[in-house]
Amino acid sequence: MPGYDAIVPNLDAGKQGPITVMIVDDHEVVRRGIAEVVERTEGMTVVAEAGSVADGVRRATLVHPQVMLVDLQLPDGTGIDLMRQVRETQPDARAIVLTSFDDDDALAAALEAGAVAYLLKSVRGAEITDVIRSVAAGRTLLDERTVTRRRAGHDDPTENLTPSELRVLDLIGEGLSNREIAERLGVAEKTVKNHITSLLAKMGLQRRTQVAAWVASRKHSGWRAEPGH
Repeated sequence: MPGYDAIVPNLDAGKQGPITVMIVDDHEVVRRGIAEVVERTEGMTVVAEAGSVADGVRRATLVHPQVMLVDLQLPDGTGIDLMRQVRETQPDARAIVLTSFDDDDALAAALEAGAVAYLLKSVRGAEITDVIRSVAAGRTLLDERTVTRRRAGHDDPTENLTPSELRVLDLIGEGLSNREIAERLGVAEKTVKNHITSLLAKMGLQRRTQVAAWVASRKHSGWRAEPGH
């Protein structure tokens, strides 16, 4: 199995040869684990590994992989950036996003960048290799209908909030008290309480602490945030 700095030249063995796979993930343990699963599977081989956008683009240019397994968060950008750059010079390369983020915006961005499948890292190894084999054979497992269905099933609990309620929501997330929010917005504290009562009902929550927890979870789940984590 090739290591992080190893590149196995693609000698273009044609359709009869093994499926050539490149893995792009900045966590070496994750990368090696995926590589071991791929290498143990008959009919496919890892031709390169990379831990950043720049390194991934460079290695893809050298080895011309049939399939790329790409993480979304990388130290110098995102997997979306990598897929777009590789797509310009290697339109036949088939990209699979393999990420921890079950995020509809990321799903849509991956589709726009040319990804043909979207997998969560919680999947079993056999599922990864099954998807690799499918996309190498020309199948597309990610399309506009998939994104639309996902979004239809994931309603935004804040979609019915008024602008004032959204502002109060953000300030709760910043840890401000009702009095501090009132001072920040220049309104009466009672008005803030009324906004909170309303937004709780609209979001299906019962307590102010639940609102704070919801805002915190959203801030730390963005797939574009904190590259490399």
